[in-house]
Amino acid sequence: MVNLLWGGMILSAIIVAGLNGNMGGVTQTIFSSAEKAVGLAFGLISVMTFWLGIMKIIEKSGFIDLIIFFLKPLTYWLFPGVPRNHQAMNLMLMNMSANLLGMGNAATPFGLKAMEELQKLNQNPDTATDDMCTFLAINTASLTLIPTTIIAIRTAAGAQNPTDILGTTLIATFCSTCTAVLCDRIYRRLNLRKANLKKP
Repeated sequence: MVNLLWGGMILSAIIVAGLNGNMGGVTQTIFSSAEKAVGLAFGLISVMTFWLGIMKIIEKSGFIDLIIFFLKPLTYWLFPGVPRNHQAMNLMLMNMSANLLGMGNAATPFGLKAMEELQKLNQNPDTATDDMCTFLAINTASLTLIPTTIIAIRTAAGAQNPTDILGTTLIATFCSTCTAVLCDRIYRRLNLRKANLKKP
């Protein structure tokens, strides 16, 4: 769907430019944008390498285990349908820890694998379970302490103070996560009430 949306916008832009007789501007924009994209990608390499190194230090120092330790009680409350020692629980904890540290690229594989494990617990494979919906909502809201990826992009783009978004990012992601959890609890109760009403 996203590919169709972007393709439609590009096609409509080319058509409008052609109707206005400005195809030269389209060609110039395409090449200049491609050059900027390559420059941005190269600029991100050094910054991402730095933050990946920091992530490795955090992992080796045991700090990520400390994060997981504090997240466990919250995770048990958020996902009551998942056994505590199940592989899905461990993967979700790793995913949430990586998201907290702003490492979305590292969090994605854990998230995909966690969904696979949650599907194994699903008694109705055609319908997502409450725990799967909860995990998706929290993963999308993504509470972030250190937005490393955004800092890397801002640095590569030449921002003078790339870390000045720390406070606003923390507030924004805290609000989005609280909203996701609140909505999830409300829908869980509504679904439970509907299930109780259907019982004879």
